[in-house]
Amino acid sequence: MADLQDQLHAPTEVDELDALIEGPFPAEPYTPVTDPHAEPLEQAHALLAAHPVADGYCGLPWALRHLAWYDLELGESALETDVPRLREGHVGAVFWSAHLPEGLAGDRAVGATLEQLDLVKTVVDAHPEGLRLAHTAGEVADVRHCGRVAVLLGPAGAAALGDSLGILRSLHALGLRVLTLSGASWASEVGLTRFGEEVIREMNRLGVLADLSGASAETTRRAFAASKAPVVCTRSAALALRPHPANLPDDLLAELGAAKGLCMVPLTAEQTGPSVRDVADHLDHVRALAGPECVALSGTYDAGTAHPLELRDASGYPHLIAELLRRGWPESDLALLTWGNVQRVLRGADFTARAAQQRREPSTARIAELDG
Repeated sequence: MADLQDQLHAPTEVDELDALIEGPFPAEPYTPVTDPHAEPLEQAHALLAAHPVADGYCGLPWALRHLAWYDLELGESALETDVPRLREGHVGAVFWSAHLPEGLAGDRAVGATLEQLDLVKTVVDAHPEGLRLAHTAGEVADVRHCGRVAVLLGPAGAAALGDSLGILRSLHALGLRVLTLSGASWASEVGLTRFGEEVIREMNRLGVLADLSGASAETTRRAFAASKAPVVCTRSAALALRPHPANLPDDLLAELGAAKGLCMVPLTAEQTGPSVRDVADHLDHVRALAGPECVALSGTYDAGTAHPLELRDASGYPHLIAELLRRGWPESDLALLTWGNVQRVLRGADFTARAAQQRREPSTARIAELDG
């Protein structure tokens, strides 16, 4: 059972690394990039050229399974995401979901998740001029500087683990970087079990981000306390503005901000409303409660959801940024919204993993031992 606990006395260099994780990263002075006399849409394109969008959720992998043929480089009318539209929307990085349809569980869920990860790698390899896989904040920045769109793997559902930390490590080795903590016996409406807390510790050790969209309030609060790395909500807006199971109430938004997590607001009619103004209202609300460093964007394209007209596909981000400029958002906050906040969270996961790997060996805990 020793592997269930951190060593009591960590090396000095690890303690110093923890201080970097828990404290704020040094703020860099912001240099404006837009012409204040230009029209908002023109300003939006200029800002996004310097600070592209890191999109928190895309359902493309599952959507591609239903197409007999596609070419993402030339463009694909049957989809909401392809390379031309990603470039038109100034998307620099995107998380490709490995979520599965409801009803898959056990070995079927594990197998289907492995197939999803394999498909993503195949698709990215087939489009080298537009896409490139990335796993860390540094790799994301490198891919952007090469003129490609960085593709990160995740989130996957908790069912993909099959209640096994060994499978979690295998999924991480295949590139998975985000796991949603819902839909499992150890992450349910009543909160995290002891095994669930051990899953979070192992995720921290690996550098896998915890996604709390759709998780119960009890699971969410326990994850805030248990995770040393920042947590994310990959598809959550403000419950006060629009009722939806994945949207967050004001108290949880405030707690998410205090925990330096990240609320990635989806651009969907169901969760945020039918117009770009509705989406902007949610962004205003989350920013006010959680803080400008804790809000980001989640296109949620190709996930079977409807979108506001001006945001109907991945090319629409400039329209949203133009609306926020009209509302008086400073460029510095917009740069955090589009790119900086996701980079902060990825760096936090990297730092946490380095510290944890010096403290503890891979966990050998089993669900029957902790929750039986």
